[in-house]
Amino acid sequence: MLPWLPTAPVHFPSLAQALDEPDGLLAAGGALTSDWLIEAYRRGIFPWFSDDQPILWWSPSPRMVLFPDEIRIRRSLSKRLRNAGFTVTWNHDFPAVIAACAAPRAADEGTWIGDAMREAYGELHALGYAHSIEVWRNDRLVGGLYGVGMGRMFFGESMFSREPDASKTALVQLARHLQALGGGLIDCQMHTPHLASMGAREIARQEFIDYLDQYIRGEEGIAPQMPPEVSVGGTIDEGGR
Repeated sequence: MLPWLPTAPVHFPSLAQALDEPDGLLAAGGALTSDWLIEAYRRGIFPWFSDDQPILWWSPSPRMVLFPDEIRIRRSLSKRLRNAGFTVTWNHDFPAVIAACAAPRAADEGTWIGDAMREAYGELHALGYAHSIEVWRNDRLVGGLYGVGMGRMFFGESMFSREPDASKTALVQLARHLQALGGGLIDCQMHTPHLASMGAREIARQEFIDYLDQYIRGEEGIAPQMPPEVSVGGTIDEGGR
């Protein structure tokens, strides 16, 4: 039986109680406040639900992750990074990024990023936990992503593109930032062909939790200072394992 969480205090059940079907569903209820969200991410849990559902908390196994030094930059993307003329910023316009991620991708599709989610992550952004990466062409926002940063972990939530490879450009810059910090891990949550094409792979839940302990333990929780605005151009390594 799925545990129903009170609005207070913050308390999640053991991850061992997560369901196999649907994969990783752990609990319902609780609250979309900063204390609930911070504790959730520290434990490898994230919220995901539609407007007509209660708050649902997940910890799937396997878990899709991207190790920064394993990011795969194919030849076409490398060419795009050299020639597209994008400018990348960090935390320049978080509301615009989450609004773009929330927009339906097709005329008949809804969105799981409702008003409550946008407000909750806006509060996390104000506290320094949630971050956005923006990709611009001149003054027009053409792509980006947002997520939660703790220590050397980045928990990706959503990304969008209005031009080819704009979201991939944001992901490349995020991976390079973590590489500069000495490594870390990008949580992609669940498998998608798009992320797999970039080098993301699945690991077991316990392995993921072990990485959480490694990259968050001893940290105060807020990700390190994000880099300044950069213009994307020149030669970019196509490395990675």
